Amino acid sequence: MATKKVTVTIPEDLLDEIRVDAAERGLSAYVTEALRFKRDRDRLAELVDWLQEEHGPVTEDEHAAALAELDELDAEHERRTTGKRNAGEAA
Repeated sequence: MATKKVTVTIPEDLLDEIRVDAAERGLSAYVTEALRFKRDRDRLAELVDWLQEEHGPVTEDEHAAALAELDELDAEHERRTTGKRNAGEAA
């Protein structure tokens, strides 16, 4: 993939923190990942806006149901990952 060098201005304290977090993979990789994440979030926000224009806003009941489903998914993920760790520890 082609790359291009650019200059950006970042607050010094934030840059110091990022350099610590990005040490192993490098600052450029860290910033690239962060920008992709931000771009994806922006696109999701655009999709949400469009869906709400087409179908109306999310109701409180729909919001509560979505949060409950996320809680169930988180709990299932925790069960699966804890089970793998425990199985690996026993071996």
